[in-house]
Amino acid sequence: MRVLVIEDDADVANYLNKGLKESGYTVDLADNGKDGLHMALEEQYDLLIVDRMLPGLDGVNVVKRLRAEEKTTPVLFLSALGEVDDRVQGLKAGGDDYLVKPFSFSELLARVESLLRRTQNQSDIVTSLKVADLEMDLLARTVKRSGQKIDLQPREFRLLEYFMRNPDQVLTRTMLLEKVWDYHFDPQTNVIDVHISRLRSKIDKDFSVQLLHTVRGSGYILREGE
Repeated sequence: MRVLVIEDDADVANYLNKGLKESGYTVDLADNGKDGLHMALEEQYDLLIVDRMLPGLDGVNVVKRLRAEEKTTPVLFLSALGEVDDRVQGLKAGGDDYLVKPFSFSELLARVESLLRRTQNQSDIVTSLKVADLEMDLLARTVKRSGQKIDLQPREFRLLEYFMRNPDQVLTRTMLLEKVWDYHFDPQTNVIDVHISRLRSKIDKDFSVQLLHTVRGSGYILREGE
């Protein structure tokens, strides 16, 4: 599941980034309303977490513009403004839920999961992925191949999710580092090779058809057949 956090407070943004990633979500960050709006319009997200008070363009207007563009991505507002009128204004702007700061991460996570369940039947919300006989349930966080359950660690799940969202496409080391590990530099370690090896042993080893392939000199690709 992809989540966009639009939050200008670096401490709060990092807190959310860390917690959501540990819970298995893929997270992008924006520290102002204009950049956040652009990302929300150009990319496909399953959920937006939006601060009300943002530089450039406040959260309420970010959501109003999204709804004007017929973007129905669920929105959880975060705000220090906790009066009834403030919450009503956020919900009328197009927000789906409203959480007042300070908050506990466990409550935020419960609200995130609730919003995703509530919207799982909407056509623009991706809740499952399938490549050949490999299936991933993004809400239950489960993976099966030919009906056989495969147990993955959180990082392995995120890695496989990225491959399954981009089937038949060569994914380079740089792309994997940025999207799965959130590294914007090459740490010069074999972290990718180790995780690819573990993932391949789980999704391919006991099956006759290999899905995860190495493209020498380029990267890796998830596809059926050579």
